[in-house]
Amino acid sequence: MAKNFFSKVYDLVARIPRGKVTTYGQIAFMLGEPRSARIVGWAMRKAPSHLPCHRVVKKSGELSPDYVFGSSDIQRALLKSEGIIFKKDGHIDMKKYLWDGR
Repeated sequence: MAKNFFSKVYDLVARIPRGKVTTYGQIAFMLGEPRSARIVGWAMRKAPSHLPCHRVVKKSGELSPDYVFGSSDIQRALLKSEGIIFKKDGHIDMKKYLWDGR
């Protein structure tokens, strides 16, 4: 399941629009595996470097402290470069920036 599931995760991550984010759980839900958010996280750790993995965040809008491709500072900079504005608490406004696959 993992390899095929990882491929589906990567296909979905590739579709996240610039200036939007989604969550590990939302990806799992969209793939019909709503209890597989952790597996999505593992897929992100193994993801090809060309994918916009910086657009995948925690459901709270918080960045993961162990961002796969460097620090959360790198992830924050990439998201800011796409026009995402962070709230004072450092989180992303998920009501504004969440991509739900549509």
